[in-house]
Amino acid sequence: MLSAGLERITASPLGRYQSAVIRIGFSATWLLFLLREFPHRQELYGPDGPWSWNLAQQLISDNHAFTALMWSDGQAWFELVYAVAVLASVLLMLGWHTRAMSVLFMVGVLSLQNRSIFVGDGGDNVIHLMSIYLVFTRCGQVWSLDARRAARARARQVPADRGGIVVWWVIGLALSALTFTGDVSGGWLTLFWGLWAAQAVWWLVDRRAGGGQLRLLCDIVGNVVHNAALLVIMVEACLIYATAGWYKIQGSRWQDGTAVYYPLHLDYFSPWPVLGDLLTAVGPMVLLVTYGTVAVQVAFPFTVFNRRVKNVLLVCMMLEHAVIAVVLGLPFFSLAMIAADAVFLPTSFLLRIGGWAARARGRVLGGRTQEAVVPGPRPEQEAEPLAAEVPTART
Repeated sequence: MLSAGLERITASPLGRYQSAVIRIGFSATWLLFLLREFPHRQELYGPDGPWSWNLAQQLISDNHAFTALMWSDGQAWFELVYAVAVLASVLLMLGWHTRAMSVLFMVGVLSLQNRSIFVGDGGDNVIHLMSIYLVFTRCGQVWSLDARRAARARARQVPADRGGIVVWWVIGLALSALTFTGDVSGGWLTLFWGLWAAQAVWWLVDRRAGGGQLRLLCDIVGNVVHNAALLVIMVEACLIYATAGWYKIQGSRWQDGTAVYYPLHLDYFSPWPVLGDLLTAVGPMVLLVTYGTVAVQVAFPFTVFNRRVKNVLLVCMMLEHAVIAVVLGLPFFSLAMIAADAVFLPTSFLLRIGGWAARARGRVLGGRTQEAVVPGPRPEQEAEPLAAEVPTART
């Protein structure tokens, strides 16, 4: 049993479709946020913000958080960082050189959010954490331009990533400049150089003649790191719901069943006042929604090993976030949480969604489309990630 589990964790990356969905979900959420706030970018993160560059510099010197916006207080530099954040989000969503783009995506998220830490909400915190975790996942193996390029390379028997070396050389030159200027603290600089060195080793081993054993070792390490990062993402999602649920239980308004009523009647959270009045017109409905929200959030972490119950609660939570997006006017928070929830979606459901999307694209483009994946288990044989791998959890 133990040997079979170790073989499963080391032989292949688990949850390839789930990791692809969270890659697309978080990059799309951050992209939409950046585009939505583009007219207000100066007040949020730029020189015109109430949290001045000098105040941010004092805070960064104490907490050692990473942000590229502290390297210069110029307008041109801010615009460049913002543009790179937008571009990295687009390319990561498409899966173009996913490993490099995940690093740039993390740099963009951390640079903007750590520049003005008082303008974010819960959704920003989730994106902040997930941008770091995504760097360690192999989230471009399906539903990405990398996967399509790899499939074409296998068909033509040519190297799959001849242009990737240019991207990593550019990143290496940028890291070299930062090393000499000293603009990045030692811990972050070590992390960035470690990621660069790991990619360099992978590239050299992949092209070395007779390097099958080394390639196998690198593949095992990559699978273990991916699976560990995916587990961390799942645990993080469970912790978010568990802490939210248990804190709600301690509140008097949640205990008497009236908590949902109040945010629906606050001007700040009422983009549709008529809809809020309609939803709170029936007292028992408010009571049911209040208690139901607490019950689902508290119970979800305990149901991840039972597929049927987990899937039911997963649907309830996603519907809840969809309602929050519309009724309370919090679309980006809801999209971030739905993207986090997607790590628990069944593989069969994701494959069905992928098939519908492929057929729709085929009708729009007027031709047949095929999904490109790297070698691995057949789609119908791939299991759900990590928690669902336990045989006793199957029902």
